[in-house]
Amino acid sequence: MKQVRRKEIIRAGTTVEQMVRAIADMIVTGVMSPGDKLDEISLAARFDVSRTPVREALRQLCAMGLVGREPNRSAVVTNVSERYLHSMFEAMAELEAICARLSAQRMTIDERHALEAEHRASMQLVRRGAEEDYAAHNTDFHTRLYRGAHNDHVYDLVTQTRARLAPFRRAQFRLPGRLAKSYEEHDVIVTAIMRADAIGAGQAAYSHVSIVSDASTVFASVKDEG
Repeated sequence: MKQVRRKEIIRAGTTVEQMVRAIADMIVTGVMSPGDKLDEISLAARFDVSRTPVREALRQLCAMGLVGREPNRSAVVTNVSERYLHSMFEAMAELEAICARLSAQRMTIDERHALEAEHRASMQLVRRGAEEDYAAHNTDFHTRLYRGAHNDHVYDLVTQTRARLAPFRRAQFRLPGRLAKSYEEHDVIVTAIMRADAIGAGQAAYSHVSIVSDASTVFASVKDEG
């Protein structure tokens, strides 16, 4: 029965994603430290899966820059320097500014109203202090901006960069008061887009990601001090 359940988990297509998120969060929050080994057998036992999805999860973590692996050697947690993290956020800020600016110009009426409605609904998550749910909403919110730009190449670039930064962006919501501040920053972006204010939307999105970068850097510093 146990073997059957493992196959069902793998076939559902969620195991690798869950492992990537769990391991990435442990790395970013300091539960795992640079140099720690990530043994396939131990991870397979921990997540109750075969080694095949573990290898895929490690491959994705390597692509994110959180894990390093040399041929015929165990994967290890890498050290993401504050300088490199800042450089990724700097690129992200520019890309999101482009998306917000183009969204203000190109979003359809339906897309604008859907963005606004989703944003307003997220206030309930802020009031409840629902960090995980708000993090999921945050991903959806920004995806709407990327798609609203109606530029396939920019969409590919921004989603690839976001994937690298995902664990750090989630970490920010652990900071006191960050949910409410994030909502306020989103509100400025939404207001500009609803007004078709391309310049204002771009500036608001750039500022928002810059603030996220500062919040994530603070979190990383706290982690390092621990």
